[in-house]
Amino acid sequence: MLLSELLDYNSSLLQTSLYKDYSPNGLQVEGKVDVQRIATAVTASQAVIDAAINWGADALLVHHGYFWRNEDAAIVGIKKRRIAKLLAHDVSLLAYHLPLDAHETLGNNARLAEILGIQLKSRSGEQKLLSLGSLPAAKSLTEFALSMESKLLRAPQIIAGDGREIKIIAWCTGGAQGYFEQAIALGADAYLTGEISEQSFHLAQESGVAFIAAGHHATERYGIQALGEHLAERFQLQHSFFDQDNPV
Repeated sequence: MLLSELLDYNSSLLQTSLYKDYSPNGLQVEGKVDVQRIATAVTASQAVIDAAINWGADALLVHHGYFWRNEDAAIVGIKKRRIAKLLAHDVSLLAYHLPLDAHETLGNNARLAEILGIQLKSRSGEQKLLSLGSLPAAKSLTEFALSMESKLLRAPQIIAGDGREIKIIAWCTGGAQGYFEQAIALGADAYLTGEISEQSFHLAQESGVAFIAAGHHATERYGIQALGEHLAERFQLQHSFFDQDNPV
């Protein structure tokens, strides 16, 4: 398919125009006009770029791309080397950040819930990034943590609350520790995200609501894979997901 067709389809599918984001969604580095092989990854690191090129990708689709708000705009150093490699091999870079977090079926939040067996009840916030749901049956915090570790292949960092069983869960993947107070207000027994901040400990202790940091990378592996699989099936493209292990 044409690169322009891929961009138009993704823009419509993910409703990118609705989001106030920290980086541009869509095409960030332009490559060849025709796209038959798409690589996906969480982050457009040098290792991922090299792997995608070695596989023969025409386009690389990621959740974390480049040109973040308030960063130095100069294309030097690491950024220069990454972009130079993409340009040298005529590989396009497409990035989808908040639209991919929030998509109702392909998004990081939706896919994480499916993997962990959480049933969605509602989504809140201006951009619908905070989800609230429930487990089919209440579990102890330890039971839920062990189940999560077996599925995400990463031991979560947990700040216990008041020891209650976990039934109602609020979650937002990645670096969304700032939603913890909203999760408490929604009546969650636990809040699940990727990263933790110093104040998260005190909020958990004083509210009684458990805080679970399951890893930024570990919670955001799934949306970009789902997008790649969807595109491959719909447009008969070849797709490969490259998962560069990241303990954060």
